[in-house]
Amino acid sequence: MNDHSDNPIQGKNGRPKRPGLYWIYILIFVGLLAANFITPSGGGSKEISWSEMETYVAEGKIEKATCVSNKNEVRMSVRKEALQDVFGEGVKADKPPVLIVKIPSADKFQEFVSDMKKDNGISLKVTYEEGSNLWVSLLINIGPFLLLILVWVLIMRRMSGAAGGGGQGGIFSVGKSKARLFDKNDKNRVTFKDVAGLAEAKQEVEEIVSFLKNPGKYTELGGKIPKGALLVGPPGTGKTLLAKAVAGEADVPFFSMSGSDFVEMFVGVGASRVRDLFQQAKQKAPCIIFIDEIDAVGRARGKNPNMGANDERENTLNQLLTEMDGFGSNSGVIILAATNRADILDKALMRAGRFDRQITVDLPDINERKEIFEVHLRPLKLDESVDVEFLAKQTPGFSGADIANVCNEAALIAARHDKSKVEKQDFLDAVDRIIGGLEKKNKIMTEDERRSIATHEAGHATLSWLLEFAHPLVKVTIVPRGKALGAAWYLPEERQLTTKEQMLDEMCATLGGRAAEELFLGHISTGALNDIERVSKQAYAIVTYYGMSDKLSNISFYDSTGAYEYGFTKPYSEKTAELIDEEAKALVDEQYKRAKELLSSNMDGHHQLADMLVEREVIFSDDLEKIFGKRPWTSRTQTLMEENDKLKSNESQPDSSND
Repeated sequence: MNDHSDNPIQGKNGRPKRPGLYWIYILIFVGLLAANFITPSGGGSKEISWSEMETYVAEGKIEKATCVSNKNEVRMSVRKEALQDVFGEGVKADKPPVLIVKIPSADKFQEFVSDMKKDNGISLKVTYEEGSNLWVSLLINIGPFLLLILVWVLIMRRMSGAAGGGGQGGIFSVGKSKARLFDKNDKNRVTFKDVAGLAEAKQEVEEIVSFLKNPGKYTELGGKIPKGALLVGPPGTGKTLLAKAVAGEADVPFFSMSGSDFVEMFVGVGASRVRDLFQQAKQKAPCIIFIDEIDAVGRARGKNPNMGANDERENTLNQLLTEMDGFGSNSGVIILAATNRADILDKALMRAGRFDRQITVDLPDINERKEIFEVHLRPLKLDESVDVEFLAKQTPGFSGADIANVCNEAALIAARHDKSKVEKQDFLDAVDRIIGGLEKKNKIMTEDERRSIATHEAGHATLSWLLEFAHPLVKVTIVPRGKALGAAWYLPEERQLTTKEQMLDEMCATLGGRAAEELFLGHISTGALNDIERVSKQAYAIVTYYGMSDKLSNISFYDSTGAYEYGFTKPYSEKTAELIDEEAKALVDEQYKRAKELLSSNMDGHHQLADMLVEREVIFSDDLEKIFGKRPWTSRTQTLMEENDKLKSNESQPDSSND
């Protein structure tokens, strides 16, 4: 067996090595060097001194002279009868050489010619010219061709590298799959221990991993493992993280690819990459294919009004549909995909037999947020004041990615203040920074503006404390953050269903700022723009989506299928449109009137809050409790936490029934 690894001519597989680009550079350099020694005349040349030139001219052996002024030299042609005297025997008369003389300057040579004619009566025929630079000539003549060759070589190498083939196949490898094969021996691999919450979603994907490790457990009973699972949920909820955990747990090849990797500037590349991906997967079965952001190629066909604009994407989707039907359920190839826009996916892609399961990955609830915090708090040096349960309550609506950002931001804030540990206040500042933006304490405001903002925010705080279904207040500030001149933080109740009364209370609390301005300042400002926008959208949603209006009850114009996405007509008449506007306006007017009545009856408490805000700039729920007393309503979130704690305590207690 011959070893070719050290053979400079042969490669690793015994094949001859292909020459690189260096030989091209060497040939060009050698050619330029050779051209540098070529003179315009074909008979060669002989360099002589100034004194020898004087002798030859005086003896009449020189026929003519050419003065090259920019090179300070003279080229002299020798008469035919004097060739042998000057160059010796063997010189060819048909290609006579020339004499080259270095001169101080063209003027000095002209003076010499004049003296020869004046003193010796010898008239020498002299011409003057500018010598051409050989390198410049070569650059002008050959440069464009070299530039074209260089550009072509670079394009070919770039396309070869972009195709992921490492040079093999060149441009023909552009249709190869760009999927990254996950290495199970990676030190930084993610496992199910790193995925907090998502208990139901983890159970689904754990079953897939279990099938790949022990398929006989399922096939013996006649069951078939799902061909594919689609992870659906809002951004940042952990869909990609869950897929990485599957790769970390499964001892099988894991192909990871983004939906946008299929589409390329060349026609037909997407379909070719789909074919190549599934061919590799079948060869390495059992294995897992993960396609992230599948909506890049899985968008529903026929909904784009620009006809023919997305033929390449649709061809890629057609090939994907064909390949997903091209293998059996027990072939060992399982497809995982993730998207946050499941509503726009093609129905053919969503049907059973392709993606048999849809795993919904929702925003975490309060208990799941607690688990997620525990995962991200592991690498941090925490102070004793940090309470994980408190942090979970302070971050309603946060996704897993948001919680990771909160933990990182808190650590940065603690380091900025030269603290040795991350404290509770650092986490609160991090939450404020993420929700409201950066504080702008140096923003210039007049005293009237500060009073107006305090009155506005105190109106929100007062109504949120007095209304039963309004979100309880956490913190109010008149320090500008981001684009807002003032801000209020609430603790939204995590509801699965929302009643009309709850929505009306939220609308009333939102209108509290504008109502307070009109009641106590006598004028209104543009600071309520965001409040009015939210209330208007909520009012129209009550009327047109939820069917909660008195005159349009139990009628919804919400279209979850997207059938009216490109429609030319509304799904209701003009008369109904006028009725919708009237009902929405009546809802807003009713809650605005209610807000002014509540503020009028609690004027003293509102003024105390506004004065406190002007003085301290920030107030908390404890301050409202001192003014208005404790809220008589217990939040649903607090009730759920208490019930959950009771369940955990009961599970931890030993069973004494057998004593």
